Amino acid sequence: MSKKARRHEHEEHADESWLLPYADLLTLLLALFIVLYSMSATDAKKFEEMSEAFNAAFTSGTGVLDYKSPISSTQPTSQATATQNDKDITSKKDKKKDQQALLIKQEQIDLEKLKKQMDQYIQKSGLTNQLDTKLNQSQLMITISDTALFASGKANVKPESKQLAAAISEMLQQFPDYEVVVSGHTDNIPIYNIDYESNWDLSSARALQFLKILLLNTNLDPKKFTPVGYGEYHPIAENSTAVNRAKNRRVEVSLIRKYQDSTQLMNISGSKE
Repeated sequence: MSKKARRHEHEEHADESWLLPYADLLTLLLALFIVLYSMSATDAKKFEEMSEAFNAAFTSGTGVLDYKSPISSTQPTSQATATQNDKDITSKKDKKKDQQALLIKQEQIDLEKLKKQMDQYIQKSGLTNQLDTKLNQSQLMITISDTALFASGKANVKPESKQLAAAISEMLQQFPDYEVVVSGHTDNIPIYNIDYESNWDLSSARALQFLKILLLNTNLDPKKFTPVGYGEYHPIAENSTAVNRAKNRRVEVSLIRKYQDSTQLMNISGSKE
């Protein structure tokens, strides 16, 4: 009878086996909250790695850890970096082009101003038959007939022509940053006298002598000036007549452009070429 009573009491005892999984669940939830709290200072990569680890452990479908972290990475991806670098390079190129265009435009204004001054001086002085100006894609050229500067077969500048050189030098000093080439040219008639053995010598001596007169103006920088003698080898007309040979005997003073954009300068210069 006592055995039956003891068996009956055991059967009526409450089943508490559910406490074990419940305790495990509470432990896991506590661990989850601790992990979530600690992840507030981590980055997106660590968040995703932790999400994968918990999902693998629970294998119970989609949970809160399956969502992307709202914390974005502070490091740009390689593709984003490359895109930004391309944009920066393009921006720098565009800026450089804009600056170049402004410089070309200002240079054109400067050279047109000098050409206008020179043309007015030529007109006022009655030198239209002896001097000419031309503005093209590479330079502003002032062409001076040899008769306006030298006696036949000589390289010494005439005393009365030094005033012309002085006037040109005063105009040049307004634009001190340009390289200036002074070139001498002759016709194809050979020369041989006590002073000059060839047209090379005569053209070089004439260019140098005229340059020296220009540089009497101390406001000009000699480093910007270069004398060149071309002899008979750069004619502007056929040496078949006396008139054409006279055209070829000349001195040219050329201001060389610093900025050259052929397409743009052709559109700007127009009929000046």
